[in-house]
Amino acid sequence: MLPFRIGHGYDMHRIVPNRPMVLGGVTFDVPYGLDGHSDADALTHAICDALLGAAGLADIGHFFPNTDPAFKSIDSQKLLAQVTAELRQRGWRIGNIDASLIAEKPKIAPELNKMKTTLASSTVLNVSAIGLKATTNEGTGSIGRGEAIAAHAVALIYQTSET
Repeated sequence: MLPFRIGHGYDMHRIVPNRPMVLGGVTFDVPYGLDGHSDADALTHAICDALLGAAGLADIGHFFPNTDPAFKSIDSQKLLAQVTAELRQRGWRIGNIDASLIAEKPKIAPELNKMKTTLASSTVLNVSAIGLKATTNEGTGSIGRGEAIAAHAVALIYQTSET
């Protein structure tokens, strides 16, 4: 078995009125948010799936099902910290994470550094090990119409002798 693995994660949520907008653990001051069972943080969910996939584990829905009331409105940073702990327990450490948010709204760039700091804290990483970018969908599709936000993430994990 290779001492390192790469995983990819993707998530997309619809934008709805009167719900907090949380991305990368940062709450945006807007009158709309993402629809979902937890806080619907699409960026953090994509990162969780990238990490779980790299370790060859089931996806985020397996570990934190939307049918379980314990996860209703939960802060996704708690889920990310649990995923990190699960990997560590299995002898894996996170090397780095690279993610992209695709959104027409809200403006992401002003919050990128804060999001990186929050994600670094949840994953026990240095901020420099997290790449984060934001782009638009150039007005096309549901994202381009401002109806949804999506995120892609890749993660590198490596094996340690510690368990």
